[in-house]
Amino acid sequence: MQQFVEQSLNAVRSLAQQGRVVVALADLRHLRTTSPEAAELLRQGQMTAMQAGMKRIAELVSSELTTLQLNRIARASGMDQILRRFQDDEEARRWLLEASNELNAA
Repeated sequence: MQQFVEQSLNAVRSLAQQGRVVVALADLRHLRTTSPEAAELLRQGQMTAMQAGMKRIAELVSSELTTLQLNRIARASGMDQILRRFQDDEEARRWLLEASNELNAA
């Protein structure tokens, strides 16, 4: 989880520094519920990503139990304000493209 969070934050920072609108598609369909320590790393990473410039995130999740845990983490980090979950990746991509276009126009 530490490596995932670090790589994600590096990407967000790099894109934001280039002046780009940062939106992301996170495929978490193979993620299982995590330990409290890993959940805390994810929460901190989400907070940092938003501070660094993350504007929207679409998550693909297949497990209901994992979804419950991710909901709790997103509420704790504040990411629930910019997050939407999907089961279909094409629908998620369309939502991100629309969001990106809206944010670029603003």
